[in-house]
Amino acid sequence: MILRLSQKLNTKIKAGKLTEMPLDENPYADWSCHLFTADRTQYIILTNTASLYSCVMYGAGITNDGIFIDRALDTIREFTADDGQQFIYRKFIAPSSETVSFAKALNRSVTGSMNDHIHAAKCMLEDDMAPSEIGYRLNETPMSALVGPDGRKYGYPKEVFKGLVESLDTE
Repeated sequence: MILRLSQKLNTKIKAGKLTEMPLDENPYADWSCHLFTADRTQYIILTNTASLYSCVMYGAGITNDGIFIDRALDTIREFTADDGQQFIYRKFIAPSSETVSFAKALNRSVTGSMNDHIHAAKCMLEDDMAPSEIGYRLNETPMSALVGPDGRKYGYPKEVFKGLVESLDTE
């Protein structure tokens, strides 16, 4: 599994020097992560790099890379289960999480899309929405960087996340 850290998050968890890595062969095992602040509280957005499917967690108490990995995997597991994607978590994410590597961001398109998600998340947090609820709204937002399953521009992260399974050999 690859966790792609922003420089700000890498500084917080002290994960060391980040290297460039290509997208993981398993698109469910590649997540981009960024630290942001809203109303003086730290949050971390976890975004599937291939689909922009995202969830948000609190950043407080995360002081090293081990704690970050545990909390990130717990958040992804809980969010995918609550979102009806537990099969994808069990089949494709959990097995790949035995070995975790940290890397730099994949490209500016993913970083820019994450920044759009962060801006929206900050607005939702100002409206007193819980971090655990924000992902549902973000994943229902059309993104210009995605192509939907029907080939249209402005795909929805939730639809693209579900469709990634077609690119894998599920035997």
